[in-house]
Amino acid sequence: MEAIAAKMKQVVQEKWKKRPLIISGPCSAETEQQVVETAVRLHKTGKVDIIRAGIWKPRTRPGSFEGIGAKGLPWLQQAKKLTGLPVAVEVAAGKQVEDALTFEVDVLWIGARTTVNPFSVQEVADALRGVDIPVFIKNPINPDLELWTGAVERVLKAGIKQVGLIHRGFSSYGNTEYRNAPMWHLAIEMKRRNPELIFINDPSHICGRRDILQEVAQEAIDLDYDGLIIETHIDPDKAWSDAKQQITPERLGEMLDQIRWRKEDVASEEYHAAMEKMRQQINQLDDELMQILSARMKVSEKIGQYKKDNNITILQTNRWNAILERAYTKGEKLGLSKEFITKYFDAVHMESINHQNKIFNS
Repeated sequence: MEAIAAKMKQVVQEKWKKRPLIISGPCSAETEQQVVETAVRLHKTGKVDIIRAGIWKPRTRPGSFEGIGAKGLPWLQQAKKLTGLPVAVEVAAGKQVEDALTFEVDVLWIGARTTVNPFSVQEVADALRGVDIPVFIKNPINPDLELWTGAVERVLKAGIKQVGLIHRGFSSYGNTEYRNAPMWHLAIEMKRRNPELIFINDPSHICGRRDILQEVAQEAIDLDYDGLIIETHIDPDKAWSDAKQQITPERLGEMLDQIRWRKEDVASEEYHAAMEKMRQQINQLDDELMQILSARMKVSEKIGQYKKDNNITILQTNRWNAILERAYTKGEKLGLSKEFITKYFDAVHMESINHQNKIFNS
């Protein structure tokens, strides 16, 4: 038994270094037959590195299926025995960590609803002390990088050496296209802060539906993610949870074949010379933009002084609307999206308000 465990640990170590790393399996373990058959069919694709299954399912509202519980862990053991692939589950409490380890689960992940609660993360971290097992941490439901960072720090302080990040999108008011808005800029910032951590994407939870799954997965790969975690089921439409976002193991294989896998770099002097030239152009343009923005803020300060002297409010709604409409018109002609124009001018406007506030309070 010890020899088998040692061999599997070596397999896990090798998988952890593989790029792209592909994790797949059902959203929820439902029956032994469903878990084992899904695992066997995933193994047959030859494309999956780790089998996942939800054992405990923290749901938003009571009455939803909250997981089969620890009785599903032996099913994962059987799936591992038949396929030779490591298995992974989500944990949200110390007891769940203990149960998962008892049944030789190879990889754990902390879910979005747990990451949002530092007390829960700390409980999981405490249960992991002295354990040598890889742990992924999903982003919190709300767009808060500090909570995500805090969860990483708690797990690292528990002595876990192999920590990874899973980007599964964020809950966002007004979002209608995705189940969880990807907010790529936040994920990119988290990756920038933690370049040493493996970083994978969860398009299943971002999309919430299977028709745009490949599109989002491709975008993640284009952004240099290290892998994907995708939910699969032997009969997706009859799944006990999140049926709309799951696909069959065979469809997963097809999808992975259709994704264009990118490289971060290429050994070409011509490529590097061309990139260096264009990057220098970007640097120069960025410097010019900073100078222009600084000049703009100096004008805003003068406007602020006039407003203060004449007892006028800082915010002038009609003027702000006119600026936006003018920017939209010009931006469209210049190939800039309305979404970008809005975000850019919102940031410029807030900086202008801050400068005028200083004038008012001086």
